[in-house]
Amino acid sequence: MIAALNTAASGMAAQQLNVDTVANNLANANTTGYKTRRTQFQDLLYQNLVQPGAAAGQQTTVPVGLQVGLGTRPAGNEIIFSQGTPTATGNPLDLTIQGLGFFQIRQPSGETAYTRDGTFQLDKNGNMVTAAGNPVEPAITIPASAQSVTIANDGTVSFTLPGQSATQVAGQIQLANFQNPAGLNGIGGNLYLPTDASGQPTVAAPGGTEGLGSIMQGYQESSNVSVVNEFINMIAAQRGYEANSKVVKAADEMYQQVNNISQ
Repeated sequence: MIAALNTAASGMAAQQLNVDTVANNLANANTTGYKTRRTQFQDLLYQNLVQPGAAAGQQTTVPVGLQVGLGTRPAGNEIIFSQGTPTATGNPLDLTIQGLGFFQIRQPSGETAYTRDGTFQLDKNGNMVTAAGNPVEPAITIPASAQSVTIANDGTVSFTLPGQSATQVAGQIQLANFQNPAGLNGIGGNLYLPTDASGQPTVAAPGGTEGLGSIMQGYQESSNVSVVNEFINMIAAQRGYEANSKVVKAADEMYQQVNNISQ
């Protein structure tokens, strides 16, 4: 009965973290470029009362054994990098990646972070920056007098100046991709950092032979959170928590009965 209490308690703790993950997904349902997370679970160690395959006699073995599980634990909450829906904004500096890849952002520390959020602006020097003011890598600078800013599918940024018909190239946006994007470390601000699990980035031009996605100008990538699915996950987690709490109650009542035997 004590084992049942601890086992059910582990299930309650696991479902609590599951609800926390669902809550974060729902909170970011309208966050540009946000990618939903899915909680994964693993069973804990088993108490072997009878080892499977143990000798039952001189020439026979136990076919199935007798094992008692000790509960569950959260093993991770995987990031699901499915494509979000492009939403037209009309802003020429709003960009969406159609396919694989991340924008590269230079952090104040000099470290490069990665994001799917292509909501960019210009700072006082004409550099393309994020909402936090961190510049795109490689740097793209557009003059204050520039007109008709165009960003092609391959990331080439061009513009025209007043009184001139010829376009000028400000640079080319480069994308990065990882062997295992789910292994990236989310640091907030729609940014990720590479880890040993994600591997090192492969950097290339959009839409090239490296398999990176192409750029869509004037669009934002909505989050890939399905509100309906998250509500279903929340209900399932709530019912799982409720079921484990009933096991705790049942084990407590059984333990109470044992304590009352001598009375």
